[in-house]
Amino acid sequence: MSGRHVLLIEDEPHIAEAIRFILSRAGWQVSLQHDGLTAMAAIAAAPPDVVILDLMLPGRSGLEILSDLRADARFAALPVLMLTARGQQRDRDAAARAGASAFLSKPFANADVLAAVRALADGEPA
Repeated sequence: MSGRHVLLIEDEPHIAEAIRFILSRAGWQVSLQHDGLTAMAAIAAAPPDVVILDLMLPGRSGLEILSDLRADARFAALPVLMLTARGQQRDRDAAARAGASAFLSKPFANADVLAAVRALADGEPA
């Protein structure tokens, strides 16, 4: 698994650090962006194997970023795990319509995040 790269786009420092720790301990290289304005540039500069994308971000929403990814041929198939504190069905539906590969609600189990990232990186449903 060495060399696998996850880009985490999350504005809550405690959540970002928890996810970074979980994935780093499992051997993933984790890059972090804290807002929606820099997300696309970060993805283009160092395309990850998986993106973990918060729904609500400063600057641009996760749904806007996801729509941009799916509209760009370079990133149309990039696995995206949508992560949000808003776990209502309408949020899940919006994420699915925008092209999310998988969806997890906060709070989440550490094992669920790791399992979802592994599955997405391996081309499996999460």
